[in-house]
Amino acid sequence: METTEQSQIVESTQVKTIRNYYQVHASFYQATRWSFLFGRKSLLHLLNLPMLSEKTVVEVGCGTGFNLSRLAKFHLNLRLIGVDISPEMLRIASKRLESYSRRVLFLEKSYEPGNWKLPGKPDVILFSYCLTMINPGWEDALQRAYDDLEEGGMIAVVDFQDSPYTFFQRWMGHNHVRMNNHLLPVLKKHFTPIQLEVHQAYGGLWSYFMFVGRK
Repeated sequence: METTEQSQIVESTQVKTIRNYYQVHASFYQATRWSFLFGRKSLLHLLNLPMLSEKTVVEVGCGTGFNLSRLAKFHLNLRLIGVDISPEMLRIASKRLESYSRRVLFLEKSYEPGNWKLPGKPDVILFSYCLTMINPGWEDALQRAYDDLEEGGMIAVVDFQDSPYTFFQRWMGHNHVRMNNHLLPVLKKHFTPIQLEVHQAYGGLWSYFMFVGRK
């Protein structure tokens, strides 16, 4: 069994690995991810937030701000917090949402239990193609989300589900993505499902899911 010190070393190494990955990928992230990060817009619709909602939405792994910019544009009173470990991605997101800066806060943090506190309780916590890249640490991120939400708060996740093809799973693994149906069982265990959809991509090369649940 890992000691706490060993676990922290693994986590630190994993964070460094992902930071280095996005240091390279940040500059062309927007131009390429549309071709396989499916369901992001649909997940925001499944949240069914009123246009004038004054809720607080936290996105963990906010990247270049794709989701936050849509939320800011179509929901005029939302308070938005973007959390990410990549300074390069956050710089792009900050520039992208500059006109909404009055109600958007960005935090360069690793989202794990007991590390630091959010500025207030969120109403919604969003993970968009983030959890499958947190290896190890995805269970800790979900536990942190559960702890940060009040009773009745919502979690929203869109992410890779699995693939029947070993070569594709291996290739995604080289890009730090784990996809073997490990997320949904834990999500359904901790949160009451409100919306759940699973879809096929590229004729079944892989599947992805959208999940909205309530604490």
